[in-house]
Amino acid sequence: MPNDQALMIRDVHVADRPRERLIKQGAVSLSNQELIAILLRTGTREESVLHIANRVLKQFEHLHELKHAAIEELTAINGIGQAKAVQLLAAVELGRRLASKQTDERFTIRSPKDAATYLMDDMTSLKQEHFVCLFLNIKNQVMHKQTIFVGSLNASIVHPREIVRP
Repeated sequence: MPNDQALMIRDVHVADRPRERLIKQGAVSLSNQELIAILLRTGTREESVLHIANRVLKQFEHLHELKHAAIEELTAINGIGQAKAVQLLAAVELGRRLASKQTDERFTIRSPKDAATYLMDDMTSLKQEHFVCLFLNIKNQVMHKQTIFVGSLNASIVHPREIVRP
C-alpha cells in the first residue's frame, strides 16, 4: 500500500481536515472529494475517508451521475455500507430538492410551454419515460405534481383511469 493511502484523517494537520476547513472557510472552499468525505464521516481501519470518497467520484465519473445511484451501486464500493450509502443518497435528494424551483408562490400554467418549463429540470435527467400529471387549481396554478406511470426507454402507456384516480 503506497504511503499516501496509509495517511489517515487523524494524520492530517487539524487545520487541513475537511470539517475544520468547512467551519473556517465555508463549504464552497472544499473539493467534491472533501464534501463527500464529510458526508461519509469515517473511513475504515485500512483506508481514510478521503480515499473512499475518491473512489465514489471515480465510480460516478461526473458528480451529477450520483443522483442516479442505487444503494447497491454505492455499497459495492469498498468501505461503503448501507448506512453510508443512505446518507449519500439523502444528501443528493436534499440537493435536488433545493435546486428545484420551489417557491412560496404557485407556478401558473398558461400553455404547454409553461408546463414543459415547470417539469424540465426534473425530467431531463430521467433514463425512462415518465408520465407526470400536474394538478391545477381554478387559476391554473400547480397544486401538486405526481408521476402516474414510468414506462420504457421511449414509451409510456397510461390508461385514463390512472389519471383520474388521483
